[in-house]
Amino acid sequence: MSKFQILVVEDDTPVRNLITTTLKAHEYRFLTAVTGEGAVMETASHNPDIILLDLGLPDIDGVEVISRIRSWSNVPIIVISARSEDSDKIDALDAGADDYLTKPFSVDELLARLRVTQRRLALMQSSDSRQAVYENGGLRIDYAYGCAYMNGEELHLTPIEYKLLCLLSRNTGRVLTHKFILQNVWGSSWENDVGSLRVFMATLRKKLEKGEGAPQYIQTHIGIGYRMMKIE
Repeated sequence: MSKFQILVVEDDTPVRNLITTTLKAHEYRFLTAVTGEGAVMETASHNPDIILLDLGLPDIDGVEVISRIRSWSNVPIIVISARSEDSDKIDALDAGADDYLTKPFSVDELLARLRVTQRRLALMQSSDSRQAVYENGGLRIDYAYGCAYMNGEELHLTPIEYKLLCLLSRNTGRVLTHKFILQNVWGSSWENDVGSLRVFMATLRKKLEKGEGAPQYIQTHIGIGYRMMKIE
């Protein structure tokens, strides 16, 4: 069975060969580009399902590539970069990247990130990202009626908690930065508001993850943001 088509944007030949060999071994179709301009052209011409993007390209910076593609496409972009500073990750995620993998990386982790992205795409394609009802493990959100349930019991959420839950659920599998969440929930991105965000996320997590052994729905990326996990 034919799998998703991946655009690999990497100018380092050994790394590019490692990625493409891995994709081929797992029956993914793929395209390659070695420059930022080439990445934009390949995306426009072939409309890949997922992009694996290096940031250190020879012509234009990868963050600019993300911004340009995001001006007309929502294709998932997974950054694979040697840049490991939180500021680099935040810049890429704020520009519109969906995930960030730091070099050197393991093949298994790369494949896992691809599977997460594929599940999110399948969820969006099956019932649209603005679906009436969202289900993930024991969590159920009825967007039309503004209600959320855990294992059949209604969750008593504050308006802010409900907004946070909806934003995270509609981006399942994607790391959302503090800035992105603050802008979408509060309409601002002041650094002083991050403390308030942490408090609301802590109370929301307690309501979702009651009891010992409960699945982890919200994953914290320290210094960066949060991600809604897909529960199998």
